[in-house]
Amino acid sequence: MLSSLLIQALLASHTLAYDQLLGFDAAAEIETRSIDEIYQAALKEGGVVTLWLGGDEPSGGNGMKEAFETKFPGMTLNVTVDLSKYHSVHFDQQLASNNVNVDSIAWQTAHDFPRLDAEGALLHYAPNGFQEVYSPMRDPRAAFYGILTDAWTFKWNTKKLSGVSAPKEWEDWLRPEFKDKLVLTYPNDDDAVLYAFDLVMQQYGTSWFDRLLTQNPQWVRGTGTPNTLLNSKNSTLAASFTTDAPLADNGVDGLNFTYPVQGSFVSWFQLAAIPKDAPHPEAAKLLHNYFLSKEWQVAQGSWPVRRDVPALAGYPDIFDMPGTNVTYFQQWMADRARVERLRNWFEDRLGTAQGLSPLIDGI
Repeated sequence: MLSSLLIQALLASHTLAYDQLLGFDAAAEIETRSIDEIYQAALKEGGVVTLWLGGDEPSGGNGMKEAFETKFPGMTLNVTVDLSKYHSVHFDQQLASNNVNVDSIAWQTAHDFPRLDAEGALLHYAPNGFQEVYSPMRDPRAAFYGILTDAWTFKWNTKKLSGVSAPKEWEDWLRPEFKDKLVLTYPNDDDAVLYAFDLVMQQYGTSWFDRLLTQNPQWVRGTGTPNTLLNSKNSTLAASFTTDAPLADNGVDGLNFTYPVQGSFVSWFQLAAIPKDAPHPEAAKLLHNYFLSKEWQVAQGSWPVRRDVPALAGYPDIFDMPGTNVTYFQQWMADRARVERLRNWFEDRLGTAQGLSPLIDGI
């Protein structure tokens, strides 16, 4: 009886959480339909798609939801925003219980995607435009691929720092005018911020960090929180290097930003994938075809992941941008022993990250 139940359970399981290498069954499904044909298939399927999006502000998926539902009337995009490190473990729990209820995943934790693919958890699917994605940004079997690029900027509010000379390199943040004005995300609470501190301190040493601490920065949780405080008229905090901004927003509402040239800054491509057991596969395919469309790539205001979509005027291709290596973040994230040692070092200096989750802190 027990063996019979076990066989039934195994047969009922779709995703097999063990190495799939020697199954030799990794060929990708190459999309040949038009996006309108996929749209009609998604509507017939029920018109619903669920996305788990990495982020640290509850409103982080609102623009994506509005744009998708406007583009495809009758479709509903349910977006759950959470810290990528938490999305990852929640998805692992779904896999362990054979109860996947998400259709698309897009996270910062780049090291998770090769592991999930090796476990057989991801659909090998190449949307329209997949071949135009830069080769380093896509898995050759289309298990996962970049959908957008992101980067931390040197950012300051000129309304609060009138007449200040633009910070152009990392040592500029140590100037007297930035004392008591910096708001920074805890590096021991966000891996992409930790990566930034690793880059700068490998170049400038621990003395740079010691001097940064004398600037009395305000440490916060979340990379969206600095943006909020920079914009707030009720806060004297006026500058940060642990947040991002659309390239076209430079100078808007007094917020200026630059990127270092001699020093290194963080950039990466956000990976996305469709779970093999996604409950709404046609809707997931529609969403991913939309992600890779020229229309959506241009609308993101950052460097595109497609080689046939030019960067915003005034900026070079991301691979030609001085001061950054957009592909190295994935390699850095894969070395979890290094990440853990760095996290412990900063936690020893700064203490554990204080405050509520940025998703519920109201900032």
